[in-house]
Amino acid sequence: MFDYPALQALAAVVRLGSFERAAQALNVTPSAVSQRVKQLEERWGAVLVVRGQPCAATAAGRHLCRHVEQVGLLEAGLARHLPGAGAPAPLTLPVAVNADSLGTWFIAAAARFAADSGHLLDLTVDDQDHTAERLRRGEVLAAVTGHGRAVQGCRVTALGRLRYRITASPAFMARHFPAGVTAAAMARAPALTFDRKDQLQRHWLALQFGLDQAGPTHWLPSTQGFVDACVAGMGWALNPEALVEDHLRAGRLVDLVPGAHLDVPLFWQVGHLAAKSLAGLTRAVTLAARARLVRD
Repeated sequence: MFDYPALQALAAVVRLGSFERAAQALNVTPSAVSQRVKQLEERWGAVLVVRGQPCAATAAGRHLCRHVEQVGLLEAGLARHLPGAGAPAPLTLPVAVNADSLGTWFIAAAARFAADSGHLLDLTVDDQDHTAERLRRGEVLAAVTGHGRAVQGCRVTALGRLRYRITASPAFMARHFPAGVTAAAMARAPALTFDRKDQLQRHWLALQFGLDQAGPTHWLPSTQGFVDACVAGMGWALNPEALVEDHLRAGRLVDLVPGAHLDVPLFWQVGHLAAKSLAGLTRAVTLAARARLVRD
């Protein structure tokens, strides 16, 4: 049998980042939390928490935390069908999403699910090509990902395509492309890149100009910051169409190559064990995606 008070202590430490905050949430002393986690580690013969600021789960610890979340979802579903059970305590559910989805359409889904279910979301932001790895490692229960092939133990739903426009300010265009947007000029013009995982600009350069490497870039880990930096003339970038439509209409931004865009397919993946309990979140995600993403 699992020691569920100990598992809840482990999950609280990982979710809140410290033994002290976990103790406050569970209304026990920090030493009680520490003792419960230690007993779990001794029973399983493995370190479950890396002590630090903040504390973090090991691979074994993550699997146990996901088990606690799945049990909580099952209990919440059961409580809804039992008279006198009372309202279930809200759960905190870990989900991974890419920054551009979060900045354009995903919040509508998250808000709808939170209002309908009463649960809380712990959103982890990562590149759409890497969120699936968080599912694979057991760090999250569900994810918006760029991979259509299901992670082992997960169900996958196609959401649609997030359309990007390749934009820059008129002043940037005049400064860097006086003779037109050529491969040589693109190799010299500074781009904007979200982080070291972001390959969108590089991918578009390869498709459009056959360039096998990116030119100079500013590193800017902010979806809205990309738009603001483009308007300010800092660099060129791929921006979600929904965020730059007004700027394009007003002339504050222009397309680098008229008519050019890049569509990135997105998928929703959720673990089989949590799929039924997270059906409301899946519904909210697919509805929000249908309203905002490009579909065939």
